[in-house]
Amino acid sequence: MPVVREFRLPDLGEGLTGAEVVRWMVEVGEVIAVDQPVVEVETAKAVVEVPCPYGGVVTARYGEVGEEIAVGAPLVTVAVASPGGAAPEEPAERAAQVAAQLAAEVERPLVGYGVAESKGGRRRRVGVPAAPAAVAPVAGAPVAVAPAPVAAAPVAPAASVVVPVISPLVRRLAREQGIDLGAVAGSGPDGLIMRADVERAVAAKVAAPAASVAAAPQEGVVPLRGLRKAVAEKLSRSHREIPAATCWVDADATELMALRRQLNATPGPKVSVLALLARICTVALARFPELNSSVTEDGSGIIRHSAVHLGFAAQGERGLVVPVVRDAHTLGTEQLGSELGRLTEAARDGSLSLAELTGGTFTLNNYGVFGVDGSTPILNHPEAAMLGVGRIVAKPWVHEGQLAVREVTQLSFTFDHRVCDGGTAGGFLRFVADCVERPGMLLRQL
Repeated sequence: MPVVREFRLPDLGEGLTGAEVVRWMVEVGEVIAVDQPVVEVETAKAVVEVPCPYGGVVTARYGEVGEEIAVGAPLVTVAVASPGGAAPEEPAERAAQVAAQLAAEVERPLVGYGVAESKGGRRRRVGVPAAPAAVAPVAGAPVAVAPAPVAAAPVAPAASVVVPVISPLVRRLAREQGIDLGAVAGSGPDGLIMRADVERAVAAKVAAPAASVAAAPQEGVVPLRGLRKAVAEKLSRSHREIPAATCWVDADATELMALRRQLNATPGPKVSVLALLARICTVALARFPELNSSVTEDGSGIIRHSAVHLGFAAQGERGLVVPVVRDAHTLGTEQLGSELGRLTEAARDGSLSLAELTGGTFTLNNYGVFGVDGSTPILNHPEAAMLGVGRIVAKPWVHEGQLAVREVTQLSFTFDHRVCDGGTAGGFLRFVADCVERPGMLLRQL
């Protein structure tokens, strides 16, 4: 007899609580090998393929494309050979045998609130089974494998109303938004209530008060999902837990830009402004190691990081992401430029791996590319500091006692006030500004 194994969404790293289904890579009834990828999911960090540790026949899969699956929630169930059982020679023969044996064993999808108890007291789900070859699986719900349709009817307790809803995510959405499922008309097969039906009911509920007021604009609810939801949760946690402060200073970047032109006038890879700023950051952190740190989860201590893993803001097809240059303190300016360029391209085409998006200890945020001068960013939790760089623009500036037009930028520095006081933060920022204004002082390190 086959044994049904349930594979749940694993922890994909750094405290992520869930992932959004991007693409299913297997079908119900398909024979899979051990560690074969079964689904592609999107987290706050990256789009990754999730392999299943079981080999056998896929008997159910959970979640429709676009829905978020919580860490620890079921992804798929797989029927595997029981210990001591003889394995068939052909996968097709194995699939047929497992399908036949599971016809009376695999739990049916949940429909409505009705449940029935098995003889052993185990709670069983009841519903209408579907033949895998004839009926497509309903998105967002487990689909049982059966060789032929078997008559089954939902069983409901007395005085309860059976509502045709399969997906627990749809139920949760309705519950959170205060929607009575008994009043929702389903657009799915046999009146099945889908996520879109509940979302329409939510929109109608929100718009109803405005409908009585002439010319009043309608409002809609845009759910936080995928990357935006994860970003919102992380920023909220940072704002809630970290007592952040910001200081800033204007700096004359004329000499830094002149140095860049000189370096790029020679044959070889071109040096970017970001690479120069990254090198300045690593040198500054060597002088002020308190800022390359993070506070422990319980707030009882400060972790001093021996290596600088430099994160930097990059705009990708999934939105704003923060790739990480590992061991940035060991790299020269040219090497930093090469790695920054590689990660930026990966961010643009969405090919960054999870490892390339995690583990940062300090962030460099060049928001000048958006044409703005200053910012007070929220720290990238659990990091303790972030350097922001505004646009470099020609401005009137007093240089050597004379009014002149110089290339000026604003530097802002946001830090966790628990790891240091204002003197340390001000010293760091002043050192960075001095390096921007007089990059010759870094020639030995560059």
